[in-house]
Amino acid sequence: MIKQLAALSLGVVVSVLGATPRTAIAEELPPVVPFLESGRLSAGAAAMQAAIDANPADQQARFSLGVVQFLQAVEGLGYDHYRYGLLGDRRRQITFMRLPVPENSAPEKLTYSGARQILQNYADGLAKAEATLAQVKPSDIKLPLAVGMIRLDLDRNGQATDEESLWAIIQGLQNPRATNTAAQDAEKVVIAFDDADVLWLQGYCHVMAGLAEIALAYNWEEQFNCTAHLFYPNVETPYPFLAEEGTGVISGFNTQNVLDIIAMIHTVNYEVAEPERMQVALAHFESVIRLSRQSWTLIEAETDNDREWIPNASQTSAMAGLRVGQGMIKNWAKFLDEMELILQGRKLLPFWRGVKDGVPLFLNQASQVPTNSKLGINVRRIFTDPHRLDLVLWLQGTGLAPFLEEGPRVDVKTFEEISREFQGEFLTFMFWFN
Repeated sequence: MIKQLAALSLGVVVSVLGATPRTAIAEELPPVVPFLESGRLSAGAAAMQAAIDANPADQQARFSLGVVQFLQAVEGLGYDHYRYGLLGDRRRQITFMRLPVPENSAPEKLTYSGARQILQNYADGLAKAEATLAQVKPSDIKLPLAVGMIRLDLDRNGQATDEESLWAIIQGLQNPRATNTAAQDAEKVVIAFDDADVLWLQGYCHVMAGLAEIALAYNWEEQFNCTAHLFYPNVETPYPFLAEEGTGVISGFNTQNVLDIIAMIHTVNYEVAEPERMQVALAHFESVIRLSRQSWTLIEAETDNDREWIPNASQTSAMAGLRVGQGMIKNWAKFLDEMELILQGRKLLPFWRGVKDGVPLFLNQASQVPTNSKLGINVRRIFTDPHRLDLVLWLQGTGLAPFLEEGPRVDVKTFEEISREFQGEFLTFMFWFN
């Protein structure tokens, strides 16, 4: 899940077409650009830190350092998976795994503790970037970047190639059969990131770190032991006979793959290992709401119109064909309000059991689902007093019993009204708006 969200976050940044060509803009490139475009992130981080040490008031350098550190976290995640040979040559058959990392002919052996360490490394990298971004002071920052030209050294061989550029990565994620046009088109994507975008990226760090903390809060060793061989060719588990079959195919499942997928679902039955991490995750998600509001306050106050990442209703997006209307902004604020009430436990999610005659199997809209007239799900308690996460029993309802209580519940129609303002593309805008 974390790997997919990392790819999604890159997709939001890079899958933008029709932006102003960099060659048409007469301006001095930020000092961080040569490091980003050559994939020398460690050197870039050192250079930006030196610039900050020399001039602590250099907010562009501080923002640049946060960007580099964020990319280092993503690059590190890619490298960790390269080390262990994630999916081998099957990677290109799965949408969110089509990364241009060479096949690893000698992958390291992955243990359950090693798999947890991958997530911890990722969370640590995101925390480092977020801490840097939190120190950036609004000061009319402009950080123009040709984002498609940024490169990640995903296998850490010291050579960040065109195939490891963000443009090529996202092109592969979207359409692996397309001709690689990274060299010709990457310079077209130029976005002038500003003060509001500092808060946006800070919020994104919190989103992904929160998800990593949730994963680390639970013990999923049994699932790893039973199914890790599907993803990694060299794993240490009590069942070496599974790995002897090989990872198998993804398209056109063999019998063992079908059984393994069933086992994967069956083993989503996690005991709580580190409950304090759930409260850390809750704090991350609450920070996302706070930062999104602050970001939109800055966005709506902007009067320029300079290659905007997220524009207000009077600005033009750097992304061709995308506009943000006042109705969207108003409904996004409403969405944040609702989510805050849910995370605070002041509104409960609807509960679908205990309804006379049950729930029909097929419904056209979520608002048509009959719900319990008294009980609702207190989401905050899932974080503050976590219990075993059994997917089947949560869906069936009994697994949610520790979190049920009486109180005001969310009106599903409110979310349907919010979604309509985004013309059925709310999830896309949610990843973009953050």
